[in-house]
Amino acid sequence: MNYTLPNKLKLFAIILMVLGAVGIGAGFLSAPGSTAEVKQMMAAHGDDHGEAANESHDTIKDSHDDAAHGASHDAADEQKHLEHTLHQLQNRPWSALYVACFFFFMIALGALAFYAVNFAAQAGWSPVLFRVMEAITAYLVPGGIIMFVLLGLSGFHINHLFVWADPEVVAHDVLLQGKAGWLNGTWMLIRAAIFLGGWITYRHFAVKFSRAGDTAKENDYSNFKKTFRISAGFLVFFLYTESMMSWDWIMSFDPHWFSTLFGWYVLAGMMVCAITTIALITIFLKSQGYLEIVNDSHIHDLAKFMFGFSIFWTYLWFSQFMLIWYANIPEEVTYFMTRIEDFNLPFFGMLAMNFLFPLLLLMNSDYKRVNWFVVLTGIVILVGHYIDIFVMVMPGTVGKSWFIGIPEIGSMLFFLGLFILVVFTALTKAPLVLKNNPFMKESKNYHY
Repeated sequence: MNYTLPNKLKLFAIILMVLGAVGIGAGFLSAPGSTAEVKQMMAAHGDDHGEAANESHDTIKDSHDDAAHGASHDAADEQKHLEHTLHQLQNRPWSALYVACFFFFMIALGALAFYAVNFAAQAGWSPVLFRVMEAITAYLVPGGIIMFVLLGLSGFHINHLFVWADPEVVAHDVLLQGKAGWLNGTWMLIRAAIFLGGWITYRHFAVKFSRAGDTAKENDYSNFKKTFRISAGFLVFFLYTESMMSWDWIMSFDPHWFSTLFGWYVLAGMMVCAITTIALITIFLKSQGYLEIVNDSHIHDLAKFMFGFSIFWTYLWFSQFMLIWYANIPEEVTYFMTRIEDFNLPFFGMLAMNFLFPLLLLMNSDYKRVNWFVVLTGIVILVGHYIDIFVMVMPGTVGKSWFIGIPEIGSMLFFLGLFILVVFTALTKAPLVLKNNPFMKESKNYHY
């Protein structure tokens, strides 16, 4: 059975994109253009917002003498503070755009990895879900292009997202000078092109072989064998590139800090979001009368993966936090101090949403078969991990100047609309049940 995209869903996605684009535009237009505007905004709010925002980049300001942080700032220091605050406020719409762009791209990439894992493992339960996975991975192309453009604008200092891209900062920072061989705009874009090229190439051939199987002779498994081979090779490529991607695209917002667990941490969040999205779309399609061969056991298995990767993510979060906090090395602890002090609510809120909520709702095996339980948990998980990306990006770009308002909501709506439009359009390109997969019979009759 082929899927038909409802006009209402298409219109809904377009409306989200239009509203999101308006919000993004409003965010950029409302950002201050000069230090004079910053002073006016600070005076209007009647607070020390500029000084507060300035504290989030203490590592950059180490060259200042003690007098610069005293009660009596001279004119030069005040101007530097205003410029720093200006950059943070100008970063806010860029950061909101970056968070939303990366989040939805992460879902597509995680779905691609999960798809490859199931092929390489020759899993018997999942072939009925492959077309849903293929549709989600269709977002890799438009999402990857936007991501690449954002990286280019940031890596070449068109905005102020990456502090290592600012030549003036690097000139006074020995540590950034030592990392300049890796952290530079040209080399980062080359790596990004390699990452994106490899991921999209695998997706292209995997989908090509999958659809070729629909028109092949009965019991012709040659296309399945081709996908199996390239999936095994892709997973090796993916594990290497995903780690480097997380260093480049996320961890480098805080270039003075590093964690050897960070690549795994991002991977865990990526996988749980991807599997959750697969579950939500599958349940939606079933509610519309499609994918009748998907039964409660398939949903149960997806929910088990949601539960398992939520626990895995929590384990990595705690391991990273505990090791750094216990060691109490200043240059390492600063990363968490900034988030605990300046992002207290989202920092601990996303921990509750990503761990406690799925733990309580999905611990019971029977609940994993109840669709509305899975949907409710899935929505909370996705919101929680969106906030997780927010907390990873914002402290290093906007500091205390963060706020959830029009730029953040607008960016989220735009990319949500784009994601829905791309994914559900991709669902219409091929039958929802693939053919000539040697495990399809086992998958149709799967019961747990």
